[in-house]
Amino acid sequence: MNQNVRIAIGSDHGGFDLKSGLIPFLRGKGHAIEDCGTFSNKAVDYPVIAQDVARRVAAGTCDVGIMIDGAGIGSAMAANKVKGIRAAACYNETLARNSREHNGAMVLTLGAGQTDLTEAQAIVTAFLSTTCTEDRHLRRVQMIMDIEGRSHGDRPPIKTGTLNQGTNVDLSPQDIDRIAMRVKELLGGAGTGASSAPRVDAQTLAHMIDHTILRPDASRADVEKLCREALTHNFFSVCVNSTWVPLVAQLLKGSPVKVCAVVGFPLGAQPPEIKAMETRRAIREGAKEIDMVINIGALKSGDDELVLKDIRAVVEACKDGRALSKVILETSLLNDEEKIKACTLSMKARADFVKTSTGFSTGGATAEDIALMARTVASKKLGVKASGGVRTYADAVKMISAGATRIGSSNSVKILEEARANA
Repeated sequence: MNQNVRIAIGSDHGGFDLKSGLIPFLRGKGHAIEDCGTFSNKAVDYPVIAQDVARRVAAGTCDVGIMIDGAGIGSAMAANKVKGIRAAACYNETLARNSREHNGAMVLTLGAGQTDLTEAQAIVTAFLSTTCTEDRHLRRVQMIMDIEGRSHGDRPPIKTGTLNQGTNVDLSPQDIDRIAMRVKELLGGAGTGASSAPRVDAQTLAHMIDHTILRPDASRADVEKLCREALTHNFFSVCVNSTWVPLVAQLLKGSPVKVCAVVGFPLGAQPPEIKAMETRRAIREGAKEIDMVINIGALKSGDDELVLKDIRAVVEACKDGRALSKVILETSLLNDEEKIKACTLSMKARADFVKTSTGFSTGGATAEDIALMARTVASKKLGVKASGGVRTYADAVKMISAGATRIGSSNSVKILEEARANA
């Protein structure tokens, strides 16, 4: 892998200094870096950050991950708990090459107690320059993933009953789990306590949030406040209308917080060429992520060719500018068949994310839509962004539990305050 790649890098307090030395080295090689923290020598828990690094690779928003703790072993264990990830702790160049060539490793973990900066640079270079291409190795890598699939219960569908006309109903274990969860919801959570909901700690949640202001009446002071909040809470990005990109890029310069701009917003009815032009300008002015609105009318008209052209125009502009692309479906206006079609076309166009809503239509994100989108794009590892109506910590957790890998919200500070209160 000699070309430039997107790298998610993280560390605990013990690996902070080594990470701080590696980041400029990697950027100097032309790689795009997503810094997952930590951002000081203050003690933190490495499993949380290792999980964040691994999730970004699993979601496809980054190509590889690097995680550094004292020994590298614990972070490898934590990263390998994320479905679809193969992480390897490496202490020399030979192990780094072997982990890639023989095992298809996607996440490299390093031990700051065993590895200095010069050694780490050599190990990382070996890791990034090696790929798994030989059939015998690829076959064994697939065997590893098959073990994971069986461990997660990904078995072929099982016959569980018949319809009135004698047609078999195929339900996978995941289908049964989702049905059980839905029944609990309909019964008001009977038989479950308040503590049964999964928890997401504030630091992990902050790294999943696009802190957003898209109101037409947003002033310069509003945007400046948004950026201050993003820097204070270390949100993943600040999402704004493209007119504000130069200001936001200036205010966030030198920080890990990304600049995200919306394109074709909020109706998506512009020609593909206009969206591509808007995208390229936003990237030139500092945007690292683009959230584009799909041509909803074309999708509902069955004009798949135009929809694909529309998405691809923005995606190609993003790839030229080394920016990440998200496709807003406006799910409240679509039926399930159209949602699946939009996700399929987004995959075909090689987008990085699919996203639910603009927040300006008849509805926002729902757990059901997130689950449907996540299942549809799983094969290509696209990320899924929940936006529109995500106003509380409970809303965010519900979306993440359904499969969201990113959250868009203008209530981000309140969400984090609630997350800390629930810790």
